[in-house]
Amino acid sequence: MDFLAGCIGGAAGVLVGHPFDTVKVRLQVQNVDKPLYRGTYHCFQSIVRQESMFGLYKGIGSPIMGLTFINAIVFGVQGNAMRYLGHDTPMNQFLAGAAAGTIQCVICCPMELAKTRMQMQGTGEKKSKRKLYKNSLDCLARIYKREGLSGVNRGMVTTLVRETPGFGVYFLAYDVLTRSIGCEPDDPYMIPKLLFAGGMSGIASWLSTYPVDVIKSRLQADGVGGVYQYTSIADCVRQSVRREGLRVFTRGLTSTLLRAFPVNAATFATVTLVLLYARGVEEGPKDCELGPPNTAHHTQLPQQTQASSL
Repeated sequence: MDFLAGCIGGAAGVLVGHPFDTVKVRLQVQNVDKPLYRGTYHCFQSIVRQESMFGLYKGIGSPIMGLTFINAIVFGVQGNAMRYLGHDTPMNQFLAGAAAGTIQCVICCPMELAKTRMQMQGTGEKKSKRKLYKNSLDCLARIYKREGLSGVNRGMVTTLVRETPGFGVYFLAYDVLTRSIGCEPDDPYMIPKLLFAGGMSGIASWLSTYPVDVIKSRLQADGVGGVYQYTSIADCVRQSVRREGLRVFTRGLTSTLLRAFPVNAATFATVTLVLLYARGVEEGPKDCELGPPNTAHHTQLPQQTQASSL
């Protein structure tokens, strides 16, 4: 039931957060010499005006399709890692989260590659004159046909560098916050506390790895239309910093942070409601309690946010 609740909660998080993700990617990869967007709000406004509201949801098929597989990997790895480590400490939470983040990259990297390519398709067009990709699966199939397995896993190294510490920071922050604010079964503010802890942990996780995400997005968007700018990660960093300065590593950060909290809120609210409905009001809150000392089960809830976004 936890797995089902997590999947539904993760899907809710994707639906809420995908428009912000589209804005983030567009801002991260736009040409600095001929920028289409002046900032987060202008990007939102331009996409809706030029491409309709559906433009904000380009590429959503990929994260929705990959969600179940990612959640299964994250749940299994994090739970087993915590059992293996034995003690529920902040450091073990970090290590278990980092392990989960590392292994789920196998699904996450191709999923985000398809998402990024779909999000960039038809930029500035209400109705694309020529669609290179029909959908996310078609996108991956075409990339594989043209570039092989290495093409499908484009950006894998940067994804690993982002996800491994990102998940670790997420679980560490979540553990510290839930211990600090308290979360008792009879606390009338338990659910708001869970939402607050999840939202703030998501923000902390993104802040810790955001520069890597910028490079990852640029590498995965590179090659759209058959034109390649970067030969390696180092070349991407070098060219980006030379042309745009260090501020390049904060491009799209505003939309990412605006997205982080509502995504977590939607995910946790949905997970909690599903658990309450399935297990009954009396049992549900106990299963959602995140306070010490027994959190090997409880720490599985926040995995949905990062798994569906990062």
